[in-house]
Amino acid sequence: MIRFNRAIKPFSVMSFDLDDTLYNNHPIIKAAVKAQQDYLNALPSYLAQGPKYWQQCRNEAVLQLPELADNVTKWRQHTLRLALSKLDLNEEEVEHHADAAYNAFADARSKIVVTDDVLKLLDNLAQHFTLVAITNGNVEIERFNLHDKFELVLQAGMHGKAKPHSTLFDKAAEHLNVAKSEILHIGDSLDTDVQGANNAGCQSVWLNDQGANYAYKGLADIEIANIHALTHFIK
Repeated sequence: MIRFNRAIKPFSVMSFDLDDTLYNNHPIIKAAVKAQQDYLNALPSYLAQGPKYWQQCRNEAVLQLPELADNVTKWRQHTLRLALSKLDLNEEEVEHHADAAYNAFADARSKIVVTDDVLKLLDNLAQHFTLVAITNGNVEIERFNLHDKFELVLQAGMHGKAKPHSTLFDKAAEHLNVAKSEILHIGDSLDTDVQGANNAGCQSVWLNDQGANYAYKGLADIEIANIHALTHFIK
């Protein structure tokens, strides 16, 4: 299914969200969170704080440093150090366990295998368009099989404010020396991907396959139900 809500202008760049757009991220993030919690729960003093302790510390961390909301990696790392610093641990132990817990998360977070049909789709699209990735997530793309598919990868926090802020779209246009209207951004979230692209002056494609409720009421330029609908643009 492909539905055009507005007439599309010529574009030269296709920008992709990563998580839940090019692969199913739900089991990946669930496994990563479990790996981190398994490590932390092996520490008796952490386990004794109860199941709500992580979320309490996460909320406290972003109250202390609101800018963490735009960088999920630093938010997690800061929360780990905050949570462990409240326990009966010395500074060296806090650093050791914070690093080890984060590495447990990151290792599981990167166990992604993008399917061959999606890789082939990207290869075919790359013959006609410049491909870039713009993500709010903390996935380390160099650790799995999307590492060579994009000319540019921009991540929230590392490269600017999170979508729907326009910073990452602005940087992509500047780096590629194109007008933002020449960027067609594809993503699964109305709130971040579509709203962000629309606000930035890019064109937008909503991959509507998550069954989620969104606050944003604006329209994507194009709506698709399957990523392979993008073959429509291959001449």
